[in-house]
Amino acid sequence: MAEKKLTVVISQAQGKNPAKRELEESLAAALLMEPDIEVSLVPHLYDLSADHTGTLFLQALRGNLVVLSWLYPRANHWILDRLGVRGQEGVVLLKEEVDEDEEEAQKEKAPPFENPERLKTIPDRKIYSIDLRVSSSTEDYLTEIRRIASDAQVQTFQLMDMIQQSPRPAQIEKYLKPLDILQGQKNNTIAKEEAPQLEPTKRRWYPVIDYGLCTNCMECIDFCLFGVYGVDQGGQILVEEQDSCKKGCPACSRVCPENAIIFPGHKTPGIAGADGEVAGLKIDLSKLFGAPDALEMAARERDVELVAEGRDAVGMSVGIPQRTKISQETSDELDELIDSLDALDL
Repeated sequence: MAEKKLTVVISQAQGKNPAKRELEESLAAALLMEPDIEVSLVPHLYDLSADHTGTLFLQALRGNLVVLSWLYPRANHWILDRLGVRGQEGVVLLKEEVDEDEEEAQKEKAPPFENPERLKTIPDRKIYSIDLRVSSSTEDYLTEIRRIASDAQVQTFQLMDMIQQSPRPAQIEKYLKPLDILQGQKNNTIAKEEAPQLEPTKRRWYPVIDYGLCTNCMECIDFCLFGVYGVDQGGQILVEEQDSCKKGCPACSRVCPENAIIFPGHKTPGIAGADGEVAGLKIDLSKLFGAPDALEMAARERDVELVAEGRDAVGMSVGIPQRTKISQETSDELDELIDSLDALDL
């Protein structure tokens, strides 16, 4: 029989950080007590492969979905999209605080571009991405999830009743026992047959495309010399050979003019999926004092990987877009900065 339940998925952190594990466990325990919520646990989203049982489990979910992960919400959403778990972005109120200037700048941004044909294929449901790094308080997450459950309840079916042949229920039933999984991970002396075990994953490194920003300009495929990018039958850019990407190299994200390429494992927030500028031209003091711009840095990073592979460095001679035109707005910003420097009492 159909019930009104919101599915919440906790995506585990990479590694075995005790504080992170404790938050995951306390959240799972608390959510199991919520009558309108069905909670499950999966490995770190970024490390899931297309044929992993965790991926099959996520693909089997229907209706609105809340995913808590140790990722920026934008990275979380587009990793799910890449895995075939798609929906409209739900509004999350629990998020990292930003200063007023940054908030105003985000409001003034042009509306995101997305391929109209692609939009037609997005299911009529919402996916809410919550960053587990925002707070250490279980109650903060419970409050937000209850709000979402209240605002966005939809008629859904019990998961195990919905699943038919692929994947087999036995393959993914374990994902519905989050506390058993966590206890089994905590106590290695528990026999495997006594506690559900998640299928292991390995650490991965690859770009994720934000199709809400991507204009299909193809600069990434021109720049990358490792065969990572390709195009689908409709001519849309995609990450085709993700395991060909060079671990730790984020160069293509710096080249992208729309900041549409995310490396969720990178230490720089803008590259890892936080809102903000990554590759575009910025007017700051580093520009005036000769620091390399984003394109030069990207070319250097690419050269390091080429040489490591036994190939020749190409520098700025291959796949670097020629962005020589400076907009009036950028020119005004530069004039303003120079005026303010002139006004300094040095």
